[in-house]
Amino acid sequence: MVEAWTAAQIREAERPRLEAGEPLMRRAADGLADVVREMVRASAHSQDGRAGRVLLLVGSGNNGGDTLYAGESLARELVPQGGAVTVVPVGSRMHEAALAGALAAGAVLDDVDAWCDPAVVAATLPGYDVVLDGLVGTGSDGVGLRGDALRVVRAVLPAVGGATRGAGATGSAGAALAPGTGAGTGAGSHPGGGAAPADASAALAPRVVAVDVPSGIGVDDGVLPDPPFVLPADVTVTFGGHKVGLLVSPGAERAGHIVLVDIGIGADLARMPPAVSLS
Repeated sequence: MVEAWTAAQIREAERPRLEAGEPLMRRAADGLADVVREMVRASAHSQDGRAGRVLLLVGSGNNGGDTLYAGESLARELVPQGGAVTVVPVGSRMHEAALAGALAAGAVLDDVDAWCDPAVVAATLPGYDVVLDGLVGTGSDGVGLRGDALRVVRAVLPAVGGATRGAGATGSAGAALAPGTGAGTGAGSHPGGGAAPADASAALAPRVVAVDVPSGIGVDDGVLPDPPFVLPADVTVTFGGHKVGLLVSPGAERAGHIVLVDIGIGADLARMPPAVSLS
């Protein structure tokens, strides 16, 4: 049995923990970093002896903070090995403490405009092992993306949507997901229709990890925007409890394999009736 809650229920469960000063964001980021770390280690690039490279698409709010704190942890490991963690700031602001921590650990801040150019993305993205979609989370207002977030997703989609993945990367997801719950399906097609060409660059496309939820889906109902400009995740790392939009179609088809990270609110959620229960 897999149970899911609405965004409002998750926030209500978090509230007393946050008021008590519990480090929920750090717990979420640590769990996220652990999953990404295993995926990087098992990627085709890493198996060839190259240090890992991770791209962070970072929006405003707590979702971006989770992503940046995970980036800090990853940078402390990858940068000394010759790898890289690249931060793409997408949004009007970023979590200042988390950004400072990531940069101090060796992450590099990049120009969002470059990542809005499909030609630049097509040439650059295959050099990364994992992309973190930390654009928007459960605090998003409605369905779909706007502004730079939409521009970045439109540019990145052709390089990851429906791509043929390397065998090493597939194995990495299986290893990383052992603690989690297997709900959802694999990534689907990009909005242009059909699968992306299975050429050499597609075979080296990075894995996509959604932070809490794939950015742009309806968190409480799984609705997709029209057109469906949402990055299809290979893995969604969700925090505290499953969100409804991860379990119901069509949002579930963008979630990939779901990993649930315990941040210490399970007992609080257990006192609330789940919005969805799937056997």
